[in-house]
Amino acid sequence: MPRPTSLFRYPATAFLALGLSASPFAQQTSMEEIVVRGKYLSLDKVDSVKTPTPIINVPQSLSILTEQQIQAQAFQNFGDVLRYTPGLSISQGEGHRDAIVIRGIESTADFFIDGMRDDVQYYRPLYNVSQVEVLRGANALLFGRGGGGGVINRVQKRPVVDEQFATVTASVDSFGAHSTWLDGNAGLSDRVAFRLNGYYQHLENHRDAFDGESYAINPTMTVDVSDASTLMFSYEYVNDDRVVDRGVPSRQVAGGPNKPLEGFDEVFFGSPEENKTTLQAHLVRVRLDHDFSARMRGNVTVQYADYDKAYQNLYASDAVTLIGGVFADVELDGYRDLTDRENLIVQANLVGEFDTGALHHTLLIGVEAGDQQTANARFDNVFATNGDDQLRIPFVDPLDIPDFAFDRTSRNRQSDVRFTSVYVQDQIDLTSKLKLVAGLRYDTFDIEVVDFVERDDADGIDGDFNRRDSEVTPRLGLIYKPAENISLYASYSETFLPRSGEQFLTLNLDAESTRPQFFENSEIGLKWDLNRDLSFTAALFELDRESYTSVDPADPARLIVVEGSRTRGAELQLSGNLTDDWTINAGYAYLDGEVQRADGGGASGNVTAQTPRHMFSVWSGYRLSERLSIAFGATHQDRYFVREDNTVKVPGYLRVDAAAYWAVSERVRLQLNVENLLDEEYFPDAHSNNNISTGEPRNARLSVVFDI
Repeated sequence: MPRPTSLFRYPATAFLALGLSASPFAQQTSMEEIVVRGKYLSLDKVDSVKTPTPIINVPQSLSILTEQQIQAQAFQNFGDVLRYTPGLSISQGEGHRDAIVIRGIESTADFFIDGMRDDVQYYRPLYNVSQVEVLRGANALLFGRGGGGGVINRVQKRPVVDEQFATVTASVDSFGAHSTWLDGNAGLSDRVAFRLNGYYQHLENHRDAFDGESYAINPTMTVDVSDASTLMFSYEYVNDDRVVDRGVPSRQVAGGPNKPLEGFDEVFFGSPEENKTTLQAHLVRVRLDHDFSARMRGNVTVQYADYDKAYQNLYASDAVTLIGGVFADVELDGYRDLTDRENLIVQANLVGEFDTGALHHTLLIGVEAGDQQTANARFDNVFATNGDDQLRIPFVDPLDIPDFAFDRTSRNRQSDVRFTSVYVQDQIDLTSKLKLVAGLRYDTFDIEVVDFVERDDADGIDGDFNRRDSEVTPRLGLIYKPAENISLYASYSETFLPRSGEQFLTLNLDAESTRPQFFENSEIGLKWDLNRDLSFTAALFELDRESYTSVDPADPARLIVVEGSRTRGAELQLSGNLTDDWTINAGYAYLDGEVQRADGGGASGNVTAQTPRHMFSVWSGYRLSERLSIAFGATHQDRYFVREDNTVKVPGYLRVDAAAYWAVSERVRLQLNVENLLDEEYFPDAHSNNNISTGEPRNARLSVVFDI
């Protein structure tokens, strides 16, 4: 296998987000090993679809962001990556976790690594990622519970046999943030390879009091046990320590919805000393791949993960008051939250090809079982001046925060979640032009919860709760190919989401509040390879959601149940090479989300939370010479309502970015990225009506890459 393409060594393809559809010029024979250049989702790449299927034959909308694009745009986190993905926006995550909104569905749990669940709440680093796969629509058959709007799968870098290389990337930006990434590979023999990825990052930005650091290390080894079997061992340690920043509150607007507080984008609405989060995570993964024959192969993966997380914060809990044209005061609330979690997951997949008469089949059979144990405690803050967890204080810069302590227990729960899944899917070539994808998944989901606070209360509730859910979820897709480079598809899929993990921490433990959420996704689409290196995709969809949780506008620390919503929309993507020297990755999404049922909240007919009507992004690069390349990009997000009550509207924005690349020598490359080139004032994301992030002003990041 050749050494991975360097962003700087091959600037003509540096900007290309590969993998949006399969080229008609690439040939694939039955179950042969596919040489992946982004055009195929291959079983050997531990991909999302679990079968060696050309993307043009996948009946759903998806995007792949490669390592090269992550490098080209100097992405530092998932928020950076996903803002350039159509149909997907970023939620704030309260300043301590990744949070996404896909097709109007917000989630902090629909994250996977090499197809294995990674659902604890934290910021996932990008240092060891070879590509990020975004699959839209309900995805229960392949991923199990959740994934109502879609899923995000990280594909981990793997060792390369018979290759020796090491690359160090160092960068610093205008605010003083800096990072160092290491990627080294050693082919120890013709059967054994070792790869080490690691990074350190110091965090700074435009916000008063914000800083932090994170680092991680990921040694990985592969061993070709035989010509037919390969073992992979992976261990990852992640440490993250940063200030929790929940942005700015809203301000009152007469006769209309409130707006974010403007003109105070640097003011920190919390305690610089006490707003903080820490995470330590250990992830161990062992995977065995085996070829039983030329037409049958399988894999087994065992993953153990241990997460120890704490975060505490004060935050604005109400709109700032306006008296005589002057902002007078602001209300603060806060809490401390502690979580320990252990996940053990075993997954096995068997993929085979066979013929029945004139029909060709690609059959997937899989099983998955796991156990997730979580202990969580929450402590409210108490202000010394009033003995309460909420307090209005004068609005001055910086805030003068009275004495307080996180010493009032509000929650103390332990949960044990056990799940077992069996799934079957058949891809059938009905004719040379017509294909059918059909599958079913059966899940059982058991949860036991012990609420120690309820056990201690004299209210007749014993604090013990358990629930068992069993669901069958289908997937159905029909693909018509009038030509080898064009596919038209229609698909239907379902998924369900039991109340697990973080959701059980804030809901009432009763049968109604804890019943699963259900999702149905219907979609039609087009995938068209315009030429060998340029692909166009389009999709129309309708996504129905039943019984979901949302932040309570009156108390952002708790959740409420909303009884239904519907999102209709369209997504367009164009990606590839316009010429040998000019590349493009562009996307557009139209989303129309509506709350259909909201018990007692008066939100029926409102727009769903954090669902911009229009989103657009483009990144385009041009090679000026063999050593010099430039790139420009833009991302636009329409205005949106923060929550289902539609009382706070965040304005839309257009942010312009640019980059330049210079290959100094064969071993040294320089890269300059400028974000928000026009110095736009904007609000990129939010969590609740009074936790709204402010966008960074113009920021330059200089990177240097050394090949050792």
